[in-house]
Amino acid sequence: MNITSKTKICMVIGDPIEHSLGPQKYNDIYKLLGIDDQFVYVACRVKISDVADFIKGVRAMGIRGVSCTIPHKVEVMKYLDKIDPVAEKIGAVNTIVNDDGFLTGYNTDWTGAVVPLERVTPLQGKTVALIGAGGAARAIAYGVVERGAELTIYNRTPEKAKQLAGAVGAKTGSLDDLEDIKNMDIIINATSVGMQPKHDETPLPKEYITNKQVVLDAVYTPRETRLLREAKEQGARVVYGTEMLLHQGLDQFKLYTGHDVPEDMMRDVLDKYLPPKGTK
Repeated sequence: MNITSKTKICMVIGDPIEHSLGPQKYNDIYKLLGIDDQFVYVACRVKISDVADFIKGVRAMGIRGVSCTIPHKVEVMKYLDKIDPVAEKIGAVNTIVNDDGFLTGYNTDWTGAVVPLERVTPLQGKTVALIGAGGAARAIAYGVVERGAELTIYNRTPEKAKQLAGAVGAKTGSLDDLEDIKNMDIIINATSVGMQPKHDETPLPKEYITNKQVVLDAVYTPRETRLLREAKEQGARVVYGTEMLLHQGLDQFKLYTGHDVPEDMMRDVLDKYLPPKGTK
């Protein structure tokens, strides 16, 4: 690293945050692109009750960019100066850009999900079961409906599922009655279930997955979650959370730095820090 007094700080916030690969990923890419004197990337654990104070700190310190993970994607919106129209429709922000104290919120999660899914199957006319209704789920819901899919949202808090369904034009289902998921074309997990250290958990019983389905898990640590492992055992095609992490990161990186990152470069960096598929 070539950090100087001119180096701009970017960071990822969440609670928890220890699982994040943001610092390794972005700092390696800064170096590969020869801009590690211009940017440095760190992680910061922020409690949701402290978000307002954190945003004051972003302004005061001139933090260039902030990546928002669970549980901050909705809460941060009320403290920003402007919300990008797509992020406004989604109702969640995963990227904050600071231009001389003016904070704009964006959402790159939706392309992170849609791009790798569409490399496996068209979304137009497909039925999608989305498990979760938090910040990441909001982006994924927007993306699949935007691409013409018929979406049903399942969440442990039915009210949140109904609220999100109403916002994007989707239906809701009950976690107590998952039988219909067997008939869906695509299953997406947008919850933290299966994330380290609880890697032996899954949001969906194995018997509801078939060999005709595509399964995407937004969780990327571990790379191969129990959900994806069991989906493969059932003969389903799977999309790893690392693909979502990669594609949302390409857009996010350009918002922070103005630089494009080759997809292969981003993938190679992620592969460097993630365990091989099939390991926990």
